[in-house]
Amino acid sequence: MINILFAGDTAVWDEYAPHLRSAFDALPFNADLSRDHAADQVDYIIFGGGETPLKDFTPFTRAKLVQRLWAGVEDIVGNDTLNMPLARMVGGGLDQGMVEWVTGHVLRHHLGMDAHLNGQDGVWRNDVTPPLSRNRPITILGLGALGQACGTALAALGFPVTGWSRSQKNVPGLRCLCGADGFAAALSTAEILVLLLPKTPATESILDAAALEKLPKGAVVLNPGRGGLIDDQALLQALDNGHIAHATLDTFRIEPLPANDPFWPHPQVTVTPHIASATRPDLAAEVVAENIARGEDGKPFLHLVDRAAGY
Repeated sequence: MINILFAGDTAVWDEYAPHLRSAFDALPFNADLSRDHAADQVDYIIFGGGETPLKDFTPFTRAKLVQRLWAGVEDIVGNDTLNMPLARMVGGGLDQGMVEWVTGHVLRHHLGMDAHLNGQDGVWRNDVTPPLSRNRPITILGLGALGQACGTALAALGFPVTGWSRSQKNVPGLRCLCGADGFAAALSTAEILVLLLPKTPATESILDAAALEKLPKGAVVLNPGRGGLIDDQALLQALDNGHIAHATLDTFRIEPLPANDPFWPHPQVTVTPHIASATRPDLAAEVVAENIARGEDGKPFLHLVDRAAGY
């Protein structure tokens, strides 16, 4: 019997437990999923969301893996008691959801949809024709699984896509840059900028005043990544002085975004409530089951976190 501990609040447990049990039924061994296993009897830990009480991993002397249900791991990666492998969620519907959100909002700004959606007043506004996609350069900061998926989808629509990452990547159809010089070059052409970096000390406020100045005047910023990637005050200033035309933001430093936050009433800001990409319980359960099966077969785990890099 393989004992699997679910560490997450009741709402997440109620949503995910049926799908996890269904996925585990297909495994070639018996798996007992519970929220109440004794620590020294746990073989695998599924780390869910909410106010989980699990902070100390020291008693889990038998556990082989902590499997995160989300892509982000910033709330656990720095835990000094975590002395076992940590895997983040890759797949589970995250990639497709992110592609759909990013593509939708890129097309919204590329086509200038707001002028027509907000202008149903009898005025025939045909004075501006959007460029073809091949003439609208897009930059994606972050070329992990989500960044690559979004970049590939946008390139398939004809957009010239530049991707920037900490280390050099090679993604067919994308111009891939890295390092400090690559960062400046990636920003300099970005008429639409998409942030899909993980939140780490190295990426904290990476889009600050200096970075925003490197963007072309009239650029649009999309942030479905992490709230901490942006210097909020610098972005507001860039919006107010007209250097940035619009910001569509899905993630924030404080969530839910407080009702008195200046992003809410700003005419050049669109707030979406952290919906760009969510783990789908049925698909995520398959990813979790596959990783546990790999552990029992003695195979390397998938999607392991680099603890030093923070993602």
